[in-house]
Amino acid sequence: MARSSSLGRECGTPRSGLGKGGPPRPQGPQARCTLGRRCTVSGKCRRPRPSWTMAPLRNVVKIAIQMRDAIPQLIQLDQAKPLAAVLKEVCDAWSLTHSERYALQFADGHRRYITENDLEAEQLLGGLQSDSREGRREALRRLVPLASDMTFAREVISRNGLQRLGTIIEDGDDLGEVLALSLRAFSELMEHGVVSWETLSIPFVRKVVCYVNMNLMDASVPPLALGLLESVTLSSPALGQLVKSEVPLDRLLVHLQVMNQQLQTKAMALLTALLQGASPVERKHMLDYLWQRNLRQFIYKNIIHSAAPMGDEMAHHLYVLQALMLGLLEPRMRTPLDPYSQEQREQLQVLRQAAFEVEGESSGAGLSADRRRSLCAREFRKLGFSNSNPAQDLERVPPGLLALDNMLYFSRNAPSAYSRFVLENSSREDKHECPFARGSIQLTVLLCELLRVGEPCSETAQDFSPMFFGQDQSFHELFCVGIQLLNKTWKEMRATQEDFDKVMQVVREQLARTLALKPTSLELFRTKVNALTYGEVLRLRQTERLHQEGTLAPPILELREKLKPELMGLIRQQRLLRLCEGTLFRKISSRRRQDKLWFCCLSPNHKLLQYGDMEEGASPPTLESLPEQLPVADMRALLTGKDCPHVREKGSGKQNKDLYELAFSISYDRGEEEAYLNFIAPSKREFYLWTDGLSALLGSPMGSEQTRLDLEQLLTMETKLRLLELENVPIPEQPPPVPPPPTNFNFCYDCSIAEP
Repeated sequence: MARSSSLGRECGTPRSGLGKGGPPRPQGPQARCTLGRRCTVSGKCRRPRPSWTMAPLRNVVKIAIQMRDAIPQLIQLDQAKPLAAVLKEVCDAWSLTHSERYALQFADGHRRYITENDLEAEQLLGGLQSDSREGRREALRRLVPLASDMTFAREVISRNGLQRLGTIIEDGDDLGEVLALSLRAFSELMEHGVVSWETLSIPFVRKVVCYVNMNLMDASVPPLALGLLESVTLSSPALGQLVKSEVPLDRLLVHLQVMNQQLQTKAMALLTALLQGASPVERKHMLDYLWQRNLRQFIYKNIIHSAAPMGDEMAHHLYVLQALMLGLLEPRMRTPLDPYSQEQREQLQVLRQAAFEVEGESSGAGLSADRRRSLCAREFRKLGFSNSNPAQDLERVPPGLLALDNMLYFSRNAPSAYSRFVLENSSREDKHECPFARGSIQLTVLLCELLRVGEPCSETAQDFSPMFFGQDQSFHELFCVGIQLLNKTWKEMRATQEDFDKVMQVVREQLARTLALKPTSLELFRTKVNALTYGEVLRLRQTERLHQEGTLAPPILELREKLKPELMGLIRQQRLLRLCEGTLFRKISSRRRQDKLWFCCLSPNHKLLQYGDMEEGASPPTLESLPEQLPVADMRALLTGKDCPHVREKGSGKQNKDLYELAFSISYDRGEEEAYLNFIAPSKREFYLWTDGLSALLGSPMGSEQTRLDLEQLLTMETKLRLLELENVPIPEQPPPVPPPPTNFNFCYDCSIAEP
């Protein structure tokens, strides 16, 4: 089917050549002409030919080009010639200069402009339909590096390029390089977002799944197929369910166990994508199955502790996997204790009995029901609950039932440490007892905050903790370390119940600092966090505070004072330059109509304020065009806010309060009278700059908030520059002592004597 093309008239913006972005669209009226057939000029050949007639016939087509007010041309187009050269010869035939300002445009249908990308895309897509496998392979090799360019990708997609690539992928005639190149090109084109992943057909997705599940193929194909399925799973819930049902978890485990970093990364990416798309119940079942298949141990030994450095992408997927693991705790964290639940009441009794079993059984034997309830309530208070009914403490969410789970885990897996903690603190009489239950509830909240339990995964974060892959029940084990740390820190601080919040702040800092070190095992975490005593925390705080407040040392303060005059002079100079540039102000009439404008500026010699009215949208006037002048020598004072006469005249109504902070006036002598030049600044910043500049002209100090901020910024920068050479050199608090004077001053130097 014949297509049409036109040559645009000259546009105002010249272009230097045809890149991937294509030429600019001409802005003038367009002429139209017909194309004998579609133009497929290649952008690869850069060797000019002296004439179109010298080109091989297979590269030559006849096209018609027309332009308004010009005789149409019927030319023989060499498709191997650069498009810029074609435009040059067409313009020469019409005696037009600046051929770079013209572009070819199809005259029918879409009226698209012809670019090198357009022509290259057509040629490459034609190669994809070649009967020769080598021809398709060569076209794909050229297509892959170009597919990442947005403009080129749009051209390929608009010409059904995705469908052609999809056909190659679905046919699967070649399981080697052709298939790998096709998958890579398809993924690159889809990543631009021009076409939604949800539009992919089910047969196509199933075919890509086959490449993941097959064994005999080129090693580069599985990572590309896994990456494509990851994008499908994250973008389309329906197709994600298809992938989940078609790709067994065991198959992903096989790919993970291949010692190929790229394949491991892509397999982990698809695994985390499937987990993210699953429901909470399905996710728990999937993770339980993966742990049973020793995935955690494999990740810990063969990925985290691999000899090869871990890539950023794998680190991100491990972060996501850790977040999904911890996310399984969210339902318990969000569920308060049900006081009517028999199971939960029994769990509380188990917790109490584990601490007071001997004492409770011996003292409670033979007691009445009321006496036994009173005894249980007292023991729950000894356990550290704030209320005699522990259900009231655990109604708070978070941490909800997760705090109860942690306490039960500690009592069952570290019974001696649990009993020692409770009995040691419940028997104290000096008000320094550490409340186990209250501390456990708050510690659970603290751990959930530090580990971001229940928060959505970041798309870029990589901060996973290796120890979570080196330990089963890692969250509960971390709680066991934390609760013992709480008891230890409580003793070091000699805290009472009134100091509870302070102790928890220190424990938070201890845990956060140790987690930031990314210890590779729980034992290493335990060692490091126990070494971070309360005294060490205080020392670190003091060191950081001194580092932040280093500018408060006496020598630094003295240096800052010496720098202030010079820097204030710099600020004064900047303010005066701003006044010389001038500002457009608005006049406010009695009816509060802000429709009059006037311009004011300082003369370059700083002796006159020149001003005058101007129209809306007009360019800034020249000094000579401003009719009014105010000599700086006649200025008497600067007034601001409510002291300004033009604000006083308006009264103190609510509608005028917004003007107080922007109003300022200059009082000056006009003969025997005192007159005022009144301003309403367009913004708070302009108010500061003008009041500072006028104060400088009057010889008054510049006391605005902007001056204070500018001075502080300049002082900080200049101080740091002066101290660059003293890095890591301790600065003394006092200057070194001056040595005593010599015993006599009987020495001189005769400058007239020449040295030999």
